[in-house]
Amino acid sequence: MEITTAMIKELREQSGAGIMDCRGALMGCGGDMDKALETLKEKGLLKAQKKAERATGQGLVEAYIHTAGRIGALVEVNCETDFVARTDEFKCLAHDIAMQVAALAPKYVSGADMPEGEDADPQEACLLLQPYIKDPSVTVNDLIVGTVAKVGENIRVSRFTRFELGSRE
Repeated sequence: MEITTAMIKELREQSGAGIMDCRGALMGCGGDMDKALETLKEKGLLKAQKKAERATGQGLVEAYIHTAGRIGALVEVNCETDFVARTDEFKCLAHDIAMQVAALAPKYVSGADMPEGEDADPQEACLLLQPYIKDPSVTVNDLIVGTVAKVGENIRVSRFTRFELGSRE
């Protein structure tokens, strides 16, 4: 099957991967868009795993205040360089994570942060395990892995806090 520019463009829009990566995935899958997208996701996951041990000394603190002004969240999202911290992809990720914290009120960043004997459901209590509010078919961790694949750097959520008017928790 011939791989057209339109097919490459469509896959690129869906995955956020580079042109040559999209072309290679389509060629390897015989032009099957779904298989190519899955291949690119697996490739992105492998990239993220390779970068997981890198130091994340840069990043930003993002604030989200819900429209009524009764709920707000602050998150610290780190990456490897200030260059990536200034990209639109990284800023959008930090904003979406702050919105997630405001909406679903997680207690911990990951399952590793949960204390022994905690009765809470990890998918509700841990930010990285929660279904993403804009697309429940993926978790917040999947969202971060996708961004790692796009920007090429390790990304980590260091901490967050959530404020709700009248709440002292």
